[in-house]
Amino acid sequence: MTDKLDNNPSLTLITSPESYFFELVRDAIGHQKVKIQPETEFYVVKLLNRFIFSESLYQKNSEGTLEDQPLVLMYKEALEAEEQTSQKSLFQNIGDVSLFKAGFFQESLTRSNVDLSYYIGLGGSAYQNAARRSEAKHFRDLFSELSDQFGMVVNILSEVSEQTTMTKTEQDLLRLYEMWSRTGSERAARALIRTGIKLEKHEPNKKDS
Repeated sequence: MTDKLDNNPSLTLITSPESYFFELVRDAIGHQKVKIQPETEFYVVKLLNRFIFSESLYQKNSEGTLEDQPLVLMYKEALEAEEQTSQKSLFQNIGDVSLFKAGFFQESLTRSNVDLSYYIGLGGSAYQNAARRSEAKHFRDLFSELSDQFGMVVNILSEVSEQTTMTKTEQDLLRLYEMWSRTGSERAARALIRTGIKLEKHEPNKKDS
């Protein structure tokens, strides 16, 4: 739920982040004409609400300092965990982090040495492992859908990201154009077209369309 501030109607106060994300997720699903189970939709909203604080993306080291642990090391830790419940939780977290980063940070990923497909592959595999280690059927079904539809859910989060971090500067436009040029991102193309930029048809390597 959002409220307009009386003294400045251009500013929006988010009174309930979860309700706000629910609206954005539902809108993105409608725009993209895709379908996911209500339980998966609710999970995605909860994930967004969890990562509204960036420190949730990081882990504390032995000195208590937050650090960005490589996903491959997190995956290794999950495989080596002794208890099945611990493995399930670790794989779930890997899937969550991969999904959020792939959906929200596509622009920065296009400029890094780590390909978007890396997050999609690793995240999908992590959710599948979480499903195999879940005793409850509803969790097996949930993580299986997140695994099978990982790329589609990434696109949903990409649109949510687009709505929460709107393009405002020339540098933003250049980043979007670079993403579209390198990956063929349909999200980036839509954002560019809305600004009045006409895109020539070409055949890039599509990784997040």
